Amino acid sequence: MDIDKISKNLTTPYYLYSENLIKENINSYMKHASENTLFCYSVKANSNLSILKLIASMGMGFDVVSRGELFRVMTIGADPKKIVYSGVGKGKDEIKYALECGILCFNVESEGELHAINEQASAINCTANVSIRVNPDVTVETHPYISTGMKENKFGIPYKNALDIYLKASKLQSLKIIGIDFHIGSQITSIGPYLDSLKSIKALIHELKKENIELSHIDVGGGLGIKYKDENIINKDVFISTIIDELNDLNITILFEPGRSVVGDCGILVSQVQYIKETDDKNFLILDASMSELIRPPLYDAYHNITPVYKKESMYKNYDIVGPVCESADFLGKNRPMNVDVSDLVVVEDVGAYGFVLSSNYNTRPKPAEYIISNGNINIIRSADTLDQILANELL
Repeated sequence: MDIDKISKNLTTPYYLYSENLIKENINSYMKHASENTLFCYSVKANSNLSILKLIASMGMGFDVVSRGELFRVMTIGADPKKIVYSGVGKGKDEIKYALECGILCFNVESEGELHAINEQASAINCTANVSIRVNPDVTVETHPYISTGMKENKFGIPYKNALDIYLKASKLQSLKIIGIDFHIGSQITSIGPYLDSLKSIKALIHELKKENIELSHIDVGGGLGIKYKDENIINKDVFISTIIDELNDLNITILFEPGRSVVGDCGILVSQVQYIKETDDKNFLILDASMSELIRPPLYDAYHNITPVYKKESMYKNYDIVGPVCESADFLGKNRPMNVDVSDLVVVEDVGAYGFVLSSNYNTRPKPAEYIISNGNINIIRSADTLDQILANELL
C-alpha cells in the first residue's frame, strides 16, 4: 500500500501492521497443531488487544509474564487452558489472579515461587498446575540481554538443582507437577541450541520417571528469530518438525512459545524527517521518531532497515539517523546511506515485535498511534497518547 498516501491523513510517527502477514506467520505454526502440540504466543512481543484477538481467533494460546498481560488476554476472551504464566517475580496477587482465571500452568523459576504458589492455591482451596523452568546452560549466539538459558542469567532453575526442586514440589499438597520448561533466549537463528537443550532435558525427564514423577508436557520456549539484515534464519517448518521428531519417543505434549517470529516482520514505524544537520565530522537526519518510540537500537544495538518512502535520483550521503529525545543514545541507525529531504517520510522496518511495547513517555513524549491493514483498510487499534493522559495519574 502507498505509505505516502496513507500518511496524508495520519500523524507521524505511527506504527503500522499487516494483518495478512501476521496470519501467514500464525498459519506456519498452526498447521502443525494437534492434540500433541500447543502454541502459546509470547504476549510481551506485541500486546495490542486487536493483535491478541487475531492470534486467539486462529487457535493460539498465550504465554504471559505479568498480571497485566494475563488481564489483556482474558479481556479478549482467551481460553485459560491455553495460557502459561512465566516470569521470575510473580507476586502473590498475580498468582491468586492466575489461579482464579484457571490457567493451564505456571512456569516456576525458583524454589521460593513454588512455595508461594502452593500457599495461594491452598488459601483458595484449589490445586495449581506447575511446570519447572530448567536452565540447560546452553550458549546461544544472540545479544547478552536477550540470552536467558545461561547459568549467570536470572531465569530458571540451574540444571544441577532441578531434580531436587521437582522432588520438593512433589511433596507440596496444593501443587500438581505437569511439565518441564526451558527458554534459552531470543532472536535465535539456528536449531542447534534447541537440540543441545533437549538432550539434557530428556535426560532429566528419565531421572524424574525413576522418581515416579510423570510429565504431561514439555515447553521448549520460543526465541526463533527473524531476518533484520542478513541473518540466515531457520525455516519455521523445519524448526517445528525437527523438535517434534526429536521428542517422538516421549509420547508427550509439546508447547511452543513463539513471539517475535509471529509479529516481528509484520510492522513498520513511519516517521518524518524534521531536520538535516551536516557538519565536517558527522551528518544527521533528525526524525520525529526516537528512542521513546523504538528503543531496540540503543538498548541492544539492534539493526533495522530504514527506507525512504520517496525514490530520488540525488546523491547518497551517510547519516546517523536520530530522534529529538535529549540523549546521546537516541538513534535509530548509524552511518546509513540516505538521499532524503526535510519533510520526507522514512520507514523503519521489522518493528512488529518489541517495538511499541517497549516505548515510553520519556521527555513527556506521547506514545504513537498503532494501525493495522485489514482487508485493504487502515484501522486504528490504539490512539496516540494525549498530554492530559500522560499527566492524569500525577498529583499536585
